[in-house]
Amino acid sequence: MNHHVRFCVLLLALLLLPPAAVSRRDRKNVLLIVADDLRTSLGCYGDPVVKSPNIDQLASKSQVFLNAYAQQAVCAPSRTSMLTSRRPDTTRLYDFNSYWRTHSGNYTTLPQYFKSIGYFTASVGKVFHPGIASNHSDDYPYSWSIPAYHPASFHFEKKKMCKGEDGKLHANLLCAVNVTEQPGGTLPDLESTDEAVRLLKSWAMDHVPFFLAVGFHKPHIPFRIPQEYLRLYPLEEMTLAPDPNVPKLLPPVAYNPWTDVRKRDDVQKLNISFPYGPIPKDFQLRLRQHYFAAVSYMDAQVGRLLSTLDDLRLADDTMVVFTSDHGWSLGEHGEWAKYSNFDVSTRVPLIFYVPGVTTRPDLQGASPFPFIDALTKSEYSFKNDRVRRNVVELVDVFPTVAYMAGLRAPKPCADVSFQEELCTEGDNLAYTFRHRERGEDEEAVSFSQYPRPADTPQVNSDLPDLQDIKVMGYSLRTWDYRYTLWLGFNPKTFQVNVTDVHAGELYMLADDPGQDKNVYSDEDHSVIMRKMTSLPHTVTLQTRMKLQLLYLTAGMKRNSGKA
Repeated sequence: MNHHVRFCVLLLALLLLPPAAVSRRDRKNVLLIVADDLRTSLGCYGDPVVKSPNIDQLASKSQVFLNAYAQQAVCAPSRTSMLTSRRPDTTRLYDFNSYWRTHSGNYTTLPQYFKSIGYFTASVGKVFHPGIASNHSDDYPYSWSIPAYHPASFHFEKKKMCKGEDGKLHANLLCAVNVTEQPGGTLPDLESTDEAVRLLKSWAMDHVPFFLAVGFHKPHIPFRIPQEYLRLYPLEEMTLAPDPNVPKLLPPVAYNPWTDVRKRDDVQKLNISFPYGPIPKDFQLRLRQHYFAAVSYMDAQVGRLLSTLDDLRLADDTMVVFTSDHGWSLGEHGEWAKYSNFDVSTRVPLIFYVPGVTTRPDLQGASPFPFIDALTKSEYSFKNDRVRRNVVELVDVFPTVAYMAGLRAPKPCADVSFQEELCTEGDNLAYTFRHRERGEDEEAVSFSQYPRPADTPQVNSDLPDLQDIKVMGYSLRTWDYRYTLWLGFNPKTFQVNVTDVHAGELYMLADDPGQDKNVYSDEDHSVIMRKMTSLPHTVTLQTRMKLQLLYLTAGMKRNSGKA
């Protein structure tokens, strides 16, 4: 009887303990690393130019999703979508000027979910987009155990900090600097890494699991980076984008005129015509050089974080997720920046390191993540058979991270879920860690969208305020196709008119991987629209577009067969 009593008392004590105190062994820590404006220009994604040895080393011990896509190619909407696992049409955030908890629904975020289970959650750098979009608090205290950390040196990011040829300081796009001459002798990402390392060291001997999100500002413009990284990319070795011209059949509504790039002092001196005027080729080469250098600089900060996990012996207990909020055009289609539905703007790296799943603990005690200095050793051979080619989305991150960390993944949302605080509009990708990919999955698709104020490029086309949005471009990406419809949109009711088609795009990726040849036909679409009239009004836009794409591509296959 005494043994039975002692057992009951022990069981009651365990039940009364905080969740973290009884679950540390079974649950993994999480280190979420989010880059800003990073396209898949990484060695592990097959880029032959970029030096990214630390991220490549992470990828070699991880599962790598080769075709992951953001839901909107601009910072605040994308980050909000990823961290809530809700699409922009649910968060109703298409710009930077509203807070989803008061604007659309009181949704549970990824870090908030971990916090509710007993994790210590912390944000360093740019994780949520600061400002109104995160209630001027980075969603603290909902999402974080302590106030979010922002590097003090970011205050100077858009000021005149770049030496020009005249010896004076300017607010330039190209801004490679001597770090010792910058305020405080530092830069934002250097400061963020220092703070993240400090936090990791403070938790190393703790028994509370942690969720640490680190948001790096680079390679976002301006390219205010340590000047030494430019030597990794000699200007004479730089090349232009393979498709630097605006495609002839690109609908004007689809073009983004890269206004934020134009506002920089050094770009304004070029007197580029609006909206299509090309950047001079010599400046394009320098722009690409600085972007790649910014990637290598950011890669070094990732390396510092990962080597800290090694030093603190946390690598075997910590899941690492690396991604970006969206991509960035580097001259493809005559475009720069993000603000579009093309792959170069929506495709992002997505890398999951899950100890014991994607790699086994090294029995010899070797460090999995020794720091690699690209400035002295730029080559790292990426080898990994854990790569997935099928399409995934950033809304998949929340349920997948939760499940792979040992938590229960949120349930799928209903078609309309404004009143549901915790659910996911993405997929739990846990099954992909257990099974090898066996070719194309026809059901795997991603949906991205981008708003426009008009059918032709305007000064505010890149980032229209909500009240100015007149057209919404919805884009469906599959293994073989990218299909986009630009539809009438009412910003007051948030309603899209599926019969008000302003333009369309269809790219056949097997023959046109750069998405330069639009084969969309108004005539074919008229036939499709007539067939769609019999569908119930409750059918979602995503389902409609899937059916339309099936019809379009089936017709093309029949025609090619007859030929």
